Amino acid sequence: MAMMKASAHDSTPADSETTWFLYLIRCKDGALYTGITTDVDRRFAEHQSGKGAKYLRGKASLTLAFQQKIGSRSAALKAEASIKKLSKADKETIINTGRAMK
Repeated sequence: MAMMKASAHDSTPADSETTWFLYLIRCKDGALYTGITTDVDRRFAEHQSGKGAKYLRGKASLTLAFQQKIGSRSAALKAEASIKKLSKADKETIINTGRAMK
């Protein structure tokens, strides 16, 4: 099995059977953070412990606001980029409807 380099997103081996997820985390101040991972529970725990993204370090009371199975890493990266371009209101709509992509 080929290995891919560790990235800021995840350090999971490249594998055609690996499923990627998109997630949104809400900070105490209401800000939303968007990310991708192969294991949402593990990644959220990393963020809560301060070992995840620098943006979330020191931000108390993180809540997992949304998660969606995407599929491939490529599709997840594209979805993440699209979500990051959206307004906060549009991100709130995704959270409220429970669906980011068709």
